[in-house]
Amino acid sequence: MAKHSIRILRTTALALALCGTAFAAPVTTEGTGVGKHGDVTVAVTFDGGKITAIDVKSSLENPILAKGVFTDMKDAMVRYNSADVDVVAGATLSSEALRTAVKAAAEKAGVALSGPVVVAKRTPKIPEKNIYDVVVVGSGGAGFSAAITAHDAGASVVILEKMPTVGGNSLISGAEMAAAGSWVQQKLGIKDSVEQHFQDTMKGGDNLGDPAVVRTMVEGALPAALWCRDEIGVEFVEDNLFHFGGHSVKRSLIPKGATGSEFISKFMAAAEKRNIPIVTGMKAEELLRDADGRVTGVRAVMDGKDYVFEARRGTVLATGGFAANVDMRTKANPFYGAGFKTTNMPGAQGDGIVMAEKIGAAVANMDQIQTYPMCDPVSGAIELIDDARFEGAILINQEGRRFVEELERRDVMSKAILAQTGQYCYALFNQKVEDRAHAVQNHQDEVAVFSRTGILYKGETLKDVADHFKIPLDALEDTVKKVSSYAKTGKDLDFNYRGKFEDLTTGPYWIYRGVPSVHHTMGGLKINPKAQVLDSNGKPIEGLWAAGEVTGVTHGSNRLGSNAYADIIVFGRIAGEEAAKAVAK
Repeated sequence: MAKHSIRILRTTALALALCGTAFAAPVTTEGTGVGKHGDVTVAVTFDGGKITAIDVKSSLENPILAKGVFTDMKDAMVRYNSADVDVVAGATLSSEALRTAVKAAAEKAGVALSGPVVVAKRTPKIPEKNIYDVVVVGSGGAGFSAAITAHDAGASVVILEKMPTVGGNSLISGAEMAAAGSWVQQKLGIKDSVEQHFQDTMKGGDNLGDPAVVRTMVEGALPAALWCRDEIGVEFVEDNLFHFGGHSVKRSLIPKGATGSEFISKFMAAAEKRNIPIVTGMKAEELLRDADGRVTGVRAVMDGKDYVFEARRGTVLATGGFAANVDMRTKANPFYGAGFKTTNMPGAQGDGIVMAEKIGAAVANMDQIQTYPMCDPVSGAIELIDDARFEGAILINQEGRRFVEELERRDVMSKAILAQTGQYCYALFNQKVEDRAHAVQNHQDEVAVFSRTGILYKGETLKDVADHFKIPLDALEDTVKKVSSYAKTGKDLDFNYRGKFEDLTTGPYWIYRGVPSVHHTMGGLKINPKAQVLDSNGKPIEGLWAAGEVTGVTHGSNRLGSNAYADIIVFGRIAGEEAAKAVAK
């Protein structure tokens, strides 16, 4: 019996050893990937060679834009035991960061994951026909402003968004908002007027804007900003303003964090409080009309299936411009075709313009396309650290010389940059400028990424930064000496800088490289001051309103920085109010 017992014990031990993996305790390892705004670190738990949990330990990604990445995409990875699941549209870099992080964790754990997986679409249960008073197409600042205003005027409202996340370009912008006579201007003792804002805007657009529409925007800018602050809960910096190119004075309100996340997160909360439905992944394809030609809603598509959203009172187009549509850009103005990246979200395809044109809407200024002068050479996105330029950072070329006024119009600056060696330039500033701009402080995520990719460098001396980017030191020192003297006299003898320079003779220094990238399409639908879309005869198309970059008569040839948020909020509110009070059909 003893010999048999020993044999049984040995056999059992051998069996356990051979299949130890199956009985091993769960193991958790960490992995890291690089997203749009820095490292994404996850802790992944494996049990029996399968992913059982993914915990995002740290991330600097935009929480709104990356929401689907850290919910739906993450859940799909667990469900299919694969890191190669579908990326989230509009959040590709965040998606790739999660993929890389999970793969790294699996490698550490010695786990082989499944291959690429096509995740089955989960279509929400939506009726094929839906009836509301007002249908808003687009969920950026204009769309949210229209929907909330319409709701508060007593209308039932729905927001349709073709992308999986809300916000559009409004989310990823700096979101500064021009408003003359603001409470911050009063606090800082800055004299300004609506008329001055009007003249700056008309001049900045080479008088191609519709004066009546422009006047409506500048008159409504401060009330719109106060509405955002007092009704929506947007927080603004209370002791500073930005001075964007083309504005004669500092008048641009700065949201908390200096990004659109402050606006969009508060808009989302306001819409949720009001129970306004937001249907994402729903692409409007066609404007529907009755026998009299009145717009009665839209036909939209989700996952290949048609849906009708009927609007008893009005439809509002807030679909943005066409900066991400290379073909449409090329047709409008060949110079801005495939040779340029864009700062825009991929959803900026000109959908609203195309839909409205098909029913006879008139367009204007379609060839007027704007580039933002300082953008990431890799992705094309705006360099938010460029906030430093509004507080004294200087632009220099590869030869170490200034070549344009740093607060010039965006189109003038962009053309000047494209004329330099390599068609790029650098922005240079020191701690004194940073103490005013807080560009590094506000955009630590960007600083980390740009430092890693080599776009940005911090050095203690001018020699450090000159050596890093191979800029002639003697020329750079001469440029800094000149600018520092201009800081003392208050007069820029080279380019008549309209802001306030700082003494740049002492470090530390930050220097970053930038290129122009397509940023705003000024052209779009013709509207009147009531935000009604006009036909080729200048008459309103009944039942149809538009607001924001989908329109084309506000900014003329060149949009002044921070006029975009004034535009989208002012006309979003007007469109929502006008649509809500239209007679229901």
